Amino acid sequence: MQRVKAVIAYDGTYFKGFQKQKSTKQTITSQIEIALRSLGIQDDIRGSGRTDAGVHATGQVIDFKVPEFWKDLKRLEFELNRKLKYISFKHISFVSDDFHSRFSAKKRVYRYIFKTTIPSIFEQNHIAYYPTFNQNLLTNALKVFEGKHDFSNFIKTGSITHTNIRHIYKAYYKSYRNYHILYFEANGFLRSQVRMMVESSMQVAMNKLKIEELKEQLELKKRYLTKLAPAEGLYLARILY
Repeated sequence: MQRVKAVIAYDGTYFKGFQKQKSTKQTITSQIEIALRSLGIQDDIRGSGRTDAGVHATGQVIDFKVPEFWKDLKRLEFELNRKLKYISFKHISFVSDDFHSRFSAKKRVYRYIFKTTIPSIFEQNHIAYYPTFNQNLLTNALKVFEGKHDFSNFIKTGSITHTNIRHIYKAYYKSYRNYHILYFEANGFLRSQVRMMVESSMQVAMNKLKIEELKEQLELKKRYLTKLAPAEGLYLARILY
């Protein structure tokens, strides 16, 4: 048995999230493992992180062990892509046995895409919508998150973690044609943290939340907002090792 690392992309519209669930097989993990079993691979997969229902990925990383007869990884990639729908294996490579998709990761990058006009029928599952906003206010709001903070006020309730402290290396805004894109790069993210940071930043940008109030929430003084940004605009873009 030898461990492999795979970079995958998926359209989260059709899944109940990344994590395996007892109530449904329609998760990223379950669908991949069903495909692996059909190819004689019994090992469970490990992911770099979990994504919510409706959230997409262009650079999720998983790892698992393959039997000796799977030496041709290009063939394995082909067979998996033939069996899977809305999930794509972009690259598979052999790694050392001590590699772990989650614990070996140094940085994670998320991208959030939205428009200020109603997305077309072809975009609505992949692009979020927010009305007109102030770009300077948005940039200033995103900068508040940079650095090391306790994100206890930016996590979905009921989440159990060892620590809620995360280091945000970069948080910034850019536009491309009629699309608006937010980038977040950190050592890790809590459950639904990115969606809550997006929503609170957009509330500041739309003059519905003051930047001082955003800072107070981050400093654990008062909680003003718990709403999440729509899932369809969020992409797990890249994992850095």
